[in-house]
Amino acid sequence: MPIQAQAAFPRIPDHVSSGPMRLLIIEDDREAVSYLVKAFKEAGHVPDHAVDGLDGYALAREGDYDVLIVDRMLPKLDGLSLIRSLREQEVTTPILILSALGQVDDRVKGLRAGGDDYLPKPYAFSELLARAEVLARRRASSPGTAEATSYHVGDLHLDRLSHRVTRGGHEILLQPREFRLLEYLMRHAGQVVTRTMLLEHVWDYHFDPQTNVIDVHVSRLRAKLDKDFDTALIHTIRGAGYILRPDETSRASDAP
Repeated sequence: MPIQAQAAFPRIPDHVSSGPMRLLIIEDDREAVSYLVKAFKEAGHVPDHAVDGLDGYALAREGDYDVLIVDRMLPKLDGLSLIRSLREQEVTTPILILSALGQVDDRVKGLRAGGDDYLPKPYAFSELLARAEVLARRRASSPGTAEATSYHVGDLHLDRLSHRVTRGGHEILLQPREFRLLEYLMRHAGQVVTRTMLLEHVWDYHFDPQTNVIDVHVSRLRAKLDKDFDTALIHTIRGAGYILRPDETSRASDAP
């Protein structure tokens, strides 16, 4: 896939961003994917990628992404069919389409399929980055997408503004990393959260995925949350990760 100024890896331009984006790049050109992943990481963002339409569709449905970058010509499931399927499943994540087909009719088809933006190839990475950031900002400022200032799961309450956590009316003192970990688990309460997701969003990729730092912190957090309570909140899903949910039948003795 042709990308302007790809002969030497370009310097990422300075830009204004409200925070790191989590992106999914669905592109079958492995050289292009490698370039984009590296470039987005250098720009301070967190990219995932898939090399065919079916894998991309599965990741887009299950993942928590700010923007999807979708190539139009994909194996197994073409880009426009992928986008239509996501919209039919009420996946509202902003989608930026990449394509060598750059005529007006091609762009109209992409936007009508459910795309939010359309960038013809070849393109400059600086423009792709700027367009992706615009989509992410637009999503963040849309009604109903602002982050909650507090979370409740059963008798557990977390207040993001005061950094206060209580359970059953009793305050629980947490270290900053424990607070971030709990906040992420509560934001995704009832959903399985993988270790990779925690590394990306709580530890910002600062640790090797093979480290046991997550297990250690989950164990400490579990001890603080579930001590003296009959209902366990944090549960280990073997081979997958963790889930936070009230479970009347399970005591808080699960190993991390």
